[in-house]
Amino acid sequence: MYRFQLLIFFLPSIIFATTLEPDHHRSILTDNDWKKLWMVAGSTNYDSKSENTIDSSDSPQFEDTEMFAHNTTVQLGGTAFLVCKVSGIDRVGANWNQISWIRRRDWHILSSGVQMYTNDERFAILHTPGSNVWTLQIKFVQRRDHGMYECQVSTSSGVISHFVNLQVVVPEAFILGNGELHVDMGSTINLVCIIEKSPQPPQYVYWQKNDRMINYDDSRRDISIETSPGPRTQSRLIIREPQIGDSGNYTCSASNTEPASIYVFVSKGDNMAAISRRKTSSANCIVSCIGNLVCICIFAVIFVSRTFFRLALASR
Repeated sequence: MYRFQLLIFFLPSIIFATTLEPDHHRSILTDNDWKKLWMVAGSTNYDSKSENTIDSSDSPQFEDTEMFAHNTTVQLGGTAFLVCKVSGIDRVGANWNQISWIRRRDWHILSSGVQMYTNDERFAILHTPGSNVWTLQIKFVQRRDHGMYECQVSTSSGVISHFVNLQVVVPEAFILGNGELHVDMGSTINLVCIIEKSPQPPQYVYWQKNDRMINYDDSRRDISIETSPGPRTQSRLIIREPQIGDSGNYTCSASNTEPASIYVFVSKGDNMAAISRRKTSSANCIVSCIGNLVCICIFAVIFVSRTFFRLALASR
């Protein structure tokens, strides 16, 4: 076929050459020229076949290193980056639009190339022109986002896939105790909140009483909050000399964390005993002070008596 096309291509030149020398009817193409023409046609046919043959070593491949792992863990409310890095796709002439992200939970095609096919604006494709990295970004991750995601590449030789498992971690808070705390008026409320399962320690821990935040209540000088961030973040709420009005539901929470609550009962049933203990302590203190004064007076009298006695002896 290629030889026939080449002959058709060179036919005008052959006719033109024969018209230049009508007497001899001899073409300007020599025998060697014809041989070269056939050789070119044969080599062209061979090259066209070789171009359609793809070496298996040139097939697209996914690069999976520590940076591009199969598992991705993100905290509830955070941002997830699912990375798909493909090498060798340029060598096979595949179209970048043939790279797609699919959510396996419902087989939803989220993207094809940089085009998104979801109304959820939390999803986006991060790609720099000229690079071979296609990252699926999910903002404000929710519980339902967990599961398997597939990066799929379509080529002339078939479809290859790279799977990423997204794990959503939800930190949990709990308050030491059994859900209720009974204290007396004039004593101290001491609540300790622990936050676990948090990839990153929370920046702030919030305390609420009946849905009202008390962290920044400047009107209460008897309230203090101490927070120690870490793998197990600890926050302590202290209320000194609580009153009946301090009874209520106390909640400890942090950003994107399951909160914990405890109900505090402040009663004056044992308050009189506490007051009595304070009065008894005060009375004991007074008795002790009086006893010390009596001892001092006795020692003073003895000292003065001895002094006068010595002076009397000296005057004789």
